[in-house]
Amino acid sequence: MFRTKLSEPRASGELYRSKLMHRHIGAIAALILISLLSSLSGTPDRYTISNCWEGFLWGLADPVISLDCLVGILAIGLLSSAFVRGAVIVRYFVLAAVLGIVIHLFQLNFPGTEIAIAISAILFGTMLMMPNQPNFMVLALVGISAGLFQGYANAESIIGAGIIPLVAYILGISLTLFVVAMSAREIGSAIAMAEINRILPGKMSIAGFAFCAIGIVFLSNLII
Repeated sequence: MFRTKLSEPRASGELYRSKLMHRHIGAIAALILISLLSSLSGTPDRYTISNCWEGFLWGLADPVISLDCLVGILAIGLLSSAFVRGAVIVRYFVLAAVLGIVIHLFQLNFPGTEIAIAISAILFGTMLMMPNQPNFMVLALVGISAGLFQGYANAESIIGAGIIPLVAYILGISLTLFVVAMSAREIGSAIAMAEINRILPGKMSIAGFAFCAIGIVFLSNLII
């Protein structure tokens, strides 16, 4: 009887975590679908932001419109799940993206931005396929580099916007980057536990292979 009472809260907690993970997966799947539809429909890279609301909405949307950028966000979240302090890596990534926006606004040149984003997607995918976890500092540095290039690339669409719309845009993009990466981190933690229990073996490797394939496709389109 005593064991039953103890097991009930544990079972309900596991059920709650399972439901939460499925919600994260559903949200990520919806973002991937949005990104694919945006790519197929040819969403314009340049648009006019005339007010605070438009700046905030485009800030929320920009990180997930481009599939190679979305891959980088998801990968940094999945990879960070291997570390207890992995949330710090996510924060570094978001701050680096904001810094990339600021660098572009000051008209400092980052050559080969799109190529660097595609290469980072391939690199992240390779890390996910590796049997051994990457070093914390290595992942943090790669995440900072990827964040800089992603922020720089996103900033191309807001050149000429006012100060208030620009601040709203940065708030929106920071919110999307953090929420998506942290959701991917939660999914990564759940997958890691499932792999330990032999429930979902190799799922990280499958994700890594998919990310590598996406990065290679984007890189080949840029080079050809």
